[in-house]
Amino acid sequence: MASHDLVLAITGASGAPYGVRLLEVLLAAERRVHLSLSPAACEVIRTELHRTVRLTSFRLVDLLGEETVASLGTRVQGLRYHHFQDFSAGIASGSFLTGGMVICPCSMGTVAAIAHGLSQNLIQRAADVHLKERRKLILVPRETPLGIVQLRNLAVCAEAGAVILPAMPAFYTQPQQISDMVDFVVGRVCDQLGVPHRLLKRWGSDKTS
Repeated sequence: MASHDLVLAITGASGAPYGVRLLEVLLAAERRVHLSLSPAACEVIRTELHRTVRLTSFRLVDLLGEETVASLGTRVQGLRYHHFQDFSAGIASGSFLTGGMVICPCSMGTVAAIAHGLSQNLIQRAADVHLKERRKLILVPRETPLGIVQLRNLAVCAEAGAVILPAMPAFYTQPQQISDMVDFVVGRVCDQLGVPHRLLKRWGSDKTS
């Protein structure tokens, strides 16, 4: 039986709204989420969402906002926060079972570290664990243009078993606002994790699924 636990890491690439929305959706789906953020992620969150998140005194309300946390109710109890330098966290070990990990957004620096097995922080170590244990690892890069170094590192990660899922919204869904484009990418991540949702209109269907 697959583990109910999922790992979500948010790193310092542009695209913080993707990671924050994904966290909300996973908690709403009553999944137990192990969350870790890099220092650069906090900087991007401040720039893109105007929210101040502290790594050493983390509060979910600072990341999701009071309204969202209130709407989630008791489902917020499914969150487990881990400081990015805490190697004592369960997700640092292959003996800790999970149903998969996603890094959303995933910076090119994080991609490089994963490609070369550096494991210099908890996020990189947890990703390395998922690869060596043959568990689902989803990387959501948001970078353009991509140079040969970035492309090669992404290829190495893919060859090692990671799913490369770029933050590329579709337009056949005829998005009306930014949140529609965010939900498309989040929905595709959920598809990979096996989490049911109704975030996007699927090709060939008139209804969201």
